[in-house]
Amino acid sequence: MKHKIFTLGLLMVSMTIFSQNTEKDKINNVLDSWHMAAANADFEAYFEKMTKDGVFLGTDATENWQNEEFRSFSKPYFDKGKAWSFTAVERNIYVDESENFAWFDELLDTQMKICRGSGVLQKVNGQWKIAHYVLSIAVPNENVDELVQIKQAKDDELLQELKKKQ
Repeated sequence: MKHKIFTLGLLMVSMTIFSQNTEKDKINNVLDSWHMAAANADFEAYFEKMTKDGVFLGTDATENWQNEEFRSFSKPYFDKGKAWSFTAVERNIYVDESENFAWFDELLDTQMKICRGSGVLQKVNGQWKIAHYVLSIAVPNENVDELVQIKQAKDDELLQELKKKQ
């Protein structure tokens, strides 16, 4: 009897691990094909991988794009046949117990050198979709002071505008 319980328990744990790996594989495929769609300037393939209310946060502090705004911003780049090219070189994926939400972080090889992407995916009608994506430029700690100097004037101006809105 103990042997049967142990075997059943082992089977259930294996199924859970296999299921999560399968979901992580699906998520990896979505993210890789999303980046590939941008590199190939395939507008429809790119945006079909996002939820209808998806959000893209770009590297500029003013870039908080809701889906329709991001489509409008991006369309001219895709129409010219050259959007952007990001290739994941490292990625961590986490899936919730219900397997309806996942979050991730990734290091990317880009034209801006190493960037970090992170985000949230939601399962919509059985398909993983990107609901929220954040792109940031990775800055080595020893270069932060130099970067702060470069962006200080623009940041001070933007901070004043944002504080007026509060």
